[in-house]
Amino acid sequence: MVSAQRSRAPFGPETLMADWSSLLALALSVAVAMAAASTGAIFKPGTWYERLAKPAWTPPNWAFPVVWSALYLAMAIAAWLVWKGGGVAAIPALAVYGLHLLLNAAWSWIFFGLRRLDLAMAELTIFWLSILAVIMLFAGFSTVAAWMLVPYLAWVSIAGVLNWRLLLLNGPRGVTPSPMAAADSPRTTLQGASPPAS
Repeated sequence: MVSAQRSRAPFGPETLMADWSSLLALALSVAVAMAAASTGAIFKPGTWYERLAKPAWTPPNWAFPVVWSALYLAMAIAAWLVWKGGGVAAIPALAVYGLHLLLNAAWSWIFFGLRRLDLAMAELTIFWLSILAVIMLFAGFSTVAAWMLVPYLAWVSIAGVLNWRLLLLNGPRGVTPSPMAAADSPRTTLQGASPPAS
């Protein structure tokens, strides 16, 4: 009976080391995700974004940091679950995940930094495909991890549609509102109109 209990509840240096290793992997995963998120803090929307003509269904500004914070945390946990479940075998999947984070970070720079709606739309298309690839690869190691990224894919899909509408309404560089902007939404005249030239 004693030996059976010991086999079911082992405890020792190896177990303790495994626990610390797992916690370290989780902390590293969170740090990597937050590093990708930092571009959102560096390249902020600002006045330029506020002046863009927008569709009526554009999410409020406060929703973006709230949703993205939850999504980055989910990404970090998903990557950790894949590492925990696959170990060395999961390295190729995690490499694709890392590449996808670079695409994630690049979008903020292109959209808010360069203010190129056209290039941002092209990059986001590749970015969206990379998320889909990550989900498929993660599913081979953890079903939970794969499902945790589905809301992320949905949110980026919404961002893609919004990027496309902003491109149509404001032009490639967000400085030339198109004729359709005036009829798109009351928000167009309030937020999208540029101040008259003096």
